[in-house]
Amino acid sequence: MDLLETASGPIAYDERGDGPAIVLLPSGAHDHHDYDELRALLGDGVRTIALDWPGHGASPSGEGPASAMRFADVAEELVARLAPEGAVVVGNSVGGFAAARIAARRPELVKGLVVIDGGGFGGRPPHVRAFCALMAQPWFLRRIYPAFSARYMRARTDADRRARDAGVATTRRDPGLRAVTELWRSFASPEHELREEAKAITAPTLVLWGRRDPVIPLRLGRRVAATIPGARLVVFDSGHVPHTTDPAGVAAALAPLIATASA
Repeated sequence: MDLLETASGPIAYDERGDGPAIVLLPSGAHDHHDYDELRALLGDGVRTIALDWPGHGASPSGEGPASAMRFADVAEELVARLAPEGAVVVGNSVGGFAAARIAARRPELVKGLVVIDGGGFGGRPPHVRAFCALMAQPWFLRRIYPAFSARYMRARTDADRRARDAGVATTRRDPGLRAVTELWRSFASPEHELREEAKAITAPTLVLWGRRDPVIPLRLGRRVAATIPGARLVVFDSGHVPHTTDPAGVAAALAPLIATASA
């Protein structure tokens, strides 16, 4: 892992291959290993860059709360520094929020956008704010996360189980526990809302969604695809992380977008 100094502290990232840049942003509580199988399928003909969020994996906590907005800032800085000519930006969950926000605000950095079960499009109804408030309590999140991660992962593969176990391990103790609780607190913030900004996205966009995702259900995936101009929706028989359940299917969906962005 290499370290990139950002405005809010160092971020660990893993870089492989040579060719068109693809930046991979994981879900909260997860790390860059979620993309291992997908990266192997994409091969060395592309340059893949996968990060660990602040307080996750090999990244220290850095400065400031671990909010979705700070994560998006960190991701934007990483793309601007490591792929200034532009990249295909792929994001899952909070990574999908970050990827879409970069595409809306810095279109010159995003040659292609892939939102995988991404956040920021569901609004803030009372039940969502209440659940976010609960998940922002360390004692609650630590207790519930093993069952919660099992439910959203719907594990069927070894990669699913590895991702599930990594999420549980992240939330057992600080700095991961603190980072994930702060992240959940930020999901109830008005700043965690992209529906209006996303209407201005011009990058070719894929929206990939797990039909069995209980956290951000498919109806919101359809909303994302309808909001971003020209976006194409592809549905997988998976939970919240399709690329660990069906990496071959995700790779096949990405291939035309990567080819278009490279051209």
